Amino acid sequence: MALHPPHPWGIIGHEEVLGLLPRLGASTLLFSGPEGVGRRLVARWYAVGLNRGFPPPPLADHPDLLEIGPKERGLRGQAEVRLEEVEPLFDWFAAHPRERVKVALLDSAHLLTEAAANALLKLLEEPPSYARIVLIAPSRDTLLPTLASRALEVAFGPVPEARLRALTEDPRLLAYATGAPGRLLKALADPQAFSERWAKAEAALSGPPLARLALLEELLGEEEGFHLLRALLGHRPEALLALERAREALERYVSPDLVLARLALDLGV
Repeated sequence: MALHPPHPWGIIGHEEVLGLLPRLGASTLLFSGPEGVGRRLVARWYAVGLNRGFPPPPLADHPDLLEIGPKERGLRGQAEVRLEEVEPLFDWFAAHPRERVKVALLDSAHLLTEAAANALLKLLEEPPSYARIVLIAPSRDTLLPTLASRALEVAFGPVPEARLRALTEDPRLLAYATGAPGRLLKALADPQAFSERWAKAEAALSGPPLARLALLEELLGEEEGFHLLRALLGHRPEALLALERAREALERYVSPDLVLARLALDLGV
């Protein structure tokens, strides 16, 4: 396996994307891909690069970068990106950049409310010449068509497991990461918490129905729980399919009680 020197920004993989971004002139970009794969880190790299040149020096923050989005993420009760979170963009973009370009990073753009999306659309239609907007979303299909049509998509795929093996050889962690360096690094930062959640996920798949339901409710209150269960179900295709169906239903705000009760039964088969 070819060795890759550590990236100054801590970015793992995505070399093709890093090579492409400096050549793009679009005012609005959509960074699509799975959670934890590195889209936000690359967006910050891109913002600093537009102002300081590529490759940019590592910086903790930059005055011409503004990040907005929901305050929490999860499968149940997902936060929305509301109008009051989008409105400050207009005043912020009204002032010229301190350096070259102002970059707004809008996280979880697929969670925009209708009012927030309509307000953002006005900005996308007539952005200032010095403005760049980066939308973060799982895919183009998850955005409102009016927003997606005004953004150039930059797709982020999972990082090959061979690259992640530079961080760990633990098969549990690698199965849990599924190509997402951010997810892996978070687990490595607190191995005890990861082991405890892993044990909880194992119990959720082996216990009696009522105990399984209680553990599923706890696990699927956050994104990490889904990935733990998926790692453990890799050898059970039908159970994996049931888990994916439950995830989609929860994201559509179908009644959590009904969804999790059905999942608890399906996982016990």
